[in-house]
Amino acid sequence: MSGRTPDGSGREGGEPSAHEGRGGGAPGISLVPDPMQEAEVQAQLDDIDVDAPRVGIVMGSKSDMEAMEKAAKELEERGILHEVRVMSAHREPDVVAEYAKNAHMRGLRVIIAGAGISAALPGAVAAHTDLPVIGVPLSGRLTAAGGLDAILSIVQMPPGVPVACVGLDNPRNAAILAAQILGA
Repeated sequence: MSGRTPDGSGREGGEPSAHEGRGGGAPGISLVPDPMQEAEVQAQLDDIDVDAPRVGIVMGSKSDMEAMEKAAKELEERGILHEVRVMSAHREPDVVAEYAKNAHMRGLRVIIAGAGISAALPGAVAAHTDLPVIGVPLSGRLTAAGGLDAILSIVQMPPGVPVACVGLDNPRNAAILAAQILGA
């Protein structure tokens, strides 16, 4: 005997090969969908309503928490899911880069970044993501010229690395802007 089955495939019971399709499909007809392009997958993922945060609120220091909580409160009142993290652009640059690179994949659509003194955090975040970044310049005991250093650090970004900037010590406006960007 040649080892061939009655259907000529050599497989017991006439099981379909990977090339023939699955289930009850006729030979040569695949019931497996064609692979989708990345843009199509992203469009479908964007349509799925999940309980993932849509806005990330980051700040350079725990001492910024009291001010940045105003953004979180505004988002809560609007029913916008968000997350809050403390990370330093200077002391933890790798953490900042990883956060920004993975933000979109985790469901974030806007990032609010508050920082004082050199205020490098908003720009560092923007350098690693294509999401909108809203910078909040914060004043403090070490800021120069009443917070002018933080304002200039946020608004003076190089071409190709945009960061929106709200007023000094005004994270609430950043949350309102984030809501407008989301269309919420």
